[in-house]
Amino acid sequence: MFEEVKDKLAELGIDYQLVEHAPALTTEQADEFIEGIPGVRTKTLFLTNKKKRNFYLVIMDDAKRLNMDKFKEIAGEKQIKMASEKSLFEKMGLPSRVVSPFGLLNNADHDIQVYFDKEIVDEDFHPNNNEKTIFIKTEDLFKFLKNLGYEALTR
Repeated sequence: MFEEVKDKLAELGIDYQLVEHAPALTTEQADEFIEGIPGVRTKTLFLTNKKKRNFYLVIMDDAKRLNMDKFKEIAGEKQIKMASEKSLFEKMGLPSRVVSPFGLLNNADHDIQVYFDKEIVDEDFHPNNNEKTIFIKTEDLFKFLKNLGYEALTR
């Protein structure tokens, strides 16, 4: 998976900084591995509606908690919940606990809506898997997403 990400970033002329580390199972652990490197620490959540027909990728500051009631209003859903590990793998080819916007490379259906916390869009941040952290400018991540056919919505 990382080779595909690296190739796409190179194709788009996007610079990034890569930090390799032991597997991180929590955002707190990931933050320890990258201590001292500037940028917003993010978490990426993969959500779905009750019928598992609509899917959402939410990227936000890892120090915040997502207000599910507010997000379901934003998304126009009656119910919203964390998507299952099975859905994560089926939709983005990602294993459990490795939710990343780079997984959208594998979303052939282009059926995932991407939302960014508006408070992080002017920052550098790091979408990460659990053994590598990629620091990339938000504008470059938006460029990456646009190239894949996704609109980055900010709320």
